Amino acid sequence: MDMINTDDPPNDLRVLAMRPLIAGNWKMNTLRADASALAAGLVEQRAAIDPGCDILICPPFVSIRSVGEIVLGSPIKLGAQDCHVEVSGAHTGDVSAEMLVDAGCNFVIVGHSERRTNHGEGDKLVGEKAKAAFIQSLSAIICVGESLDERNEGKTLAVVEEQVSKSVPAEATAENTIVAYEPVWAIGTGLTPTIEQISEVHDNIRSLLNSRFKDGEEFRLLYGGSMNPGNAGEILAIKNVNGGLVGGASLKVEDFWSICTSV
Repeated sequence: MDMINTDDPPNDLRVLAMRPLIAGNWKMNTLRADASALAAGLVEQRAAIDPGCDILICPPFVSIRSVGEIVLGSPIKLGAQDCHVEVSGAHTGDVSAEMLVDAGCNFVIVGHSERRTNHGEGDKLVGEKAKAAFIQSLSAIICVGESLDERNEGKTLAVVEEQVSKSVPAEATAENTIVAYEPVWAIGTGLTPTIEQISEVHDNIRSLLNSRFKDGEEFRLLYGGSMNPGNAGEILAIKNVNGGLVGGASLKVEDFWSICTSV
């Protein structure tokens, strides 16, 4: 049975109308002065032209407030790199979704491979973080992706399917959730999957979302993993790639803006 109302536009038209998102994950980089200069440069570029995409920047926690003041009133959105599942409490070093909203954030990244690997975060915890974000009206960017060993063993689709099924909560909608495919072996290495490999995984994620959610066709799917000005245009042209989650290339105004204009 078709889950989409017959009055809705066909799926292919929905996808064409979807505005891409280019998100910059600054990770543990930039001091406050650097972060402010980077944000100001992007605001200046965005004031001059609309590149045809939504733009999001996710600075380190210590710079969220200062960066937020710079992007306030501009079309550029502000996000954080992680959140805790609880609203408050004895959680030294953690930051709640409520605190992120108070600091001006609209988005939060959860389940990044560096959190999964370095901090032992599993799918269940990632899903709980996403739900904590939803409660505070934050949009969650939920990251999934396989390791090099899993890729070489032919387990990519099975790994990603399990992560999507367990990390994307039942409460997810196209309004509050974005799924980012980041092959672990491509993050920060300069290695990039082939167009065919990216397409296969993104198509699979779309199919998984369609099987679970009425608005599955409308979820934005981002590609992350060594996206740069040289390969962004080709990657962003792939069906079911609705933007990028950019790491190192988001730390220079020129590089990040080039990726935005590749849309």
